Amino acid sequence: MINKKVYYWCPFLSKVATVDAVINSAISLKKYNKKLYDVSLINVFGEFREYEKKLKENNINLINFKNSKLVKYFPKPSYLRSRLLTIYIFFRYFFSLKNLLKNDPPEFLIIHLITSLPLFLSLLFKLNTKIIFRISGYPQLNFLRKFFWKIAFKNIYKVTSPTVETKKNMVKEKIIDEDKIILLRDPIISPKKIISLVKKERKEKTEKTENYYISIGRLTHQKNYHFLIDCFYELIKKNDTIKLIILGEGELKEALTKQINNLKINKNVLLLGYQDNVYSYLKNAKAFILSSLWEDPGFVLIEAAFCNLNIISSNCPNGPSELLNNGKDGFMYKSDNKEDFLSKFNEYLTTNKKDLFDKRLRVKINLKNFTFFKHSENLKEIL
Repeated sequence: MINKKVYYWCPFLSKVATVDAVINSAISLKKYNKKLYDVSLINVFGEFREYEKKLKENNINLINFKNSKLVKYFPKPSYLRSRLLTIYIFFRYFFSLKNLLKNDPPEFLIIHLITSLPLFLSLLFKLNTKIIFRISGYPQLNFLRKFFWKIAFKNIYKVTSPTVETKKNMVKEKIIDEDKIILLRDPIISPKKIISLVKKERKEKTEKTENYYISIGRLTHQKNYHFLIDCFYELIKKNDTIKLIILGEGELKEALTKQINNLKINKNVLLLGYQDNVYSYLKNAKAFILSSLWEDPGFVLIEAAFCNLNIISSNCPNGPSELLNNGKDGFMYKSDNKEDFLSKFNEYLTTNKKDLFDKRLRVKINLKNFTFFKHSENLKEIL
């Protein structure tokens, strides 16, 4: 029996959660279906080079296009950089991808992030490959995107959605027929790996205190950290021992640092940058806080829940409500509403230990939907 070839397409410049999701998806598909699939990642301009050892250890192939030195000169993370990269990849690698799909076609091509090129190829040429479009994160459905997707989705095999609400919204907006879009949770939880990381001690010693809260994510508009810092300024005025640790890098780091210094809370609110091992921070935190304006599904929520943390989250679309059962299994406040945040934070502080434990337990039961094995089984059904 010849294994079916499955290729993943996911060009990227910044380390976003989708990159981990793609690698985890490829690893899970290969791990649990060794005799069924040959799995490869398309390394467009060298973005997967640093993951080469990890991929090789998990029997994932790399298909290398020509490296590009030009991408390192792109602007800092921004909307402009995203648009420039999309245009650059489209024209620079048009024939590279076209020739690959013509000369060495996989049975399936699973596409993420910068998807315009493979979608255009599906419209222009008759391909012997079934394309699966993965919705990565919460989609901003402007007119042009809706128009293009409606046309392109008619030519591809399936679309997968990370949450129920995003799937419903795509159907409601008449972008895709209901029978063509499928719920597929991201592979986030690998218990063995996470437990080993939790046991590792972090290098930083200064934050070893029982009174800190944690938030994790890129320092971008989406994560709404200006709002969270303002909220903690109010909390610190009442309790100057409370701390907030934020892990992540991004274009707003300078502005957030200035805000913290202006409020004179730099001893209480700490920006610690990107960390390879977030679990060593999660294990000692009092609770996890998500202040995002949108998430789909919200990887860090799931990681925090696995580490037995209670979760205080905005009610942003779409992931938090599904994971926290509309607030019954966490503490959800109205997005970008300081008064409601402070109210819900106080509710967390005054909730008894048994109820806090019950909330953590109910969330953790739902995490089985985000394991590597569950993802592999669901993806196998689609394939």
